[in-house]
Amino acid sequence: MYDFIAAGDIVTDAFIKLKDASVSCDINREHCTITMAFGAKIPYESVEVVRAVGNSSNAAVSCSRLGLKSALVTNMGDDQNGRDCLESLKKDGVATDFVSVHRGKETNYHYVLWYESDRTILVKHQEYDRTFPDIGSPRWLYLSSLGGDTLLYHRQITEFVKNHPDISLAFQPGTFQIQLGKDELKDIYARTKIFFCNVEEAEKILGLDTLGTNELLKRIHELGPEVVVITDGPKGAYVFDDKNMWHQPSYPDPKPPFERTGAGDALASTTVAALALGKDLETALKWGMVNAMSVVQQVGAQKGLLTRPQIEEYLKNAPADFKTRKLK
Repeated sequence: MYDFIAAGDIVTDAFIKLKDASVSCDINREHCTITMAFGAKIPYESVEVVRAVGNSSNAAVSCSRLGLKSALVTNMGDDQNGRDCLESLKKDGVATDFVSVHRGKETNYHYVLWYESDRTILVKHQEYDRTFPDIGSPRWLYLSSLGGDTLLYHRQITEFVKNHPDISLAFQPGTFQIQLGKDELKDIYARTKIFFCNVEEAEKILGLDTLGTNELLKRIHELGPEVVVITDGPKGAYVFDDKNMWHQPSYPDPKPPFERTGAGDALASTTVAALALGKDLETALKWGMVNAMSVVQQVGAQKGLLTRPQIEEYLKNAPADFKTRKLK
């Protein structure tokens, strides 16, 4: 039996570090655009290719490094990119029993425009003839980003979790899952034990903004998840479990973030891993914050993922203000 199985699309990211660009933001730096010369040859600094990433792949690798028996449910092509992704998963101890390889198809390949400490990702999800496999009864199923051709596939997943009430479900919706809307995925929300998204994603899911974090937590909770975690970048995460609402600050960065890809995945998957290892929710979120801090110090979503002893060492040396604060 697996401790943790993640389901979602796998991808290779090519990080293109830009030299000549500019960023324009609104007064609150909430809506920003990147600008480059049009119709010109634009120099770049470097390219780094990172295999076997994507929200769910990142989660599976995170949990494997933390000592859980981890597997991934995903679809890919039979190209060299796919073979390289499979090899990367195996090196990280992630079981590939539930990886479906499609003959004549390509594996997802995204381009990451990396400028300063942030990035813009050019994405293309390949379409596959998908069937959700019989994964048995893992302790946790982690559902995240899937492509736009997966409405019927989501219905298969919904049916599976309905028929396996013993499995704890973690849900971190990706772009298409948010676009599908809360009504289309109402049975997934209702079945979710712990839910993760950021503030902007919560507003899109609810079709509302300017509510404030506390109200977002309550309204997402009303959709069905037992525990709701909403992140707000460097400000940390806000949590509601129907009884208590609290704020967990970020773990302080030892130096300015190098590249921010994968911080949300690290927080969510590490929190779930800690819960699977018997930690309480407050402690689990602290684990997640430590791994999120580590990930942004490296390129890509996996290089900075820590082992359990490394996380425990960071927590042992945590600053005095790294404390949970209950909200009214």
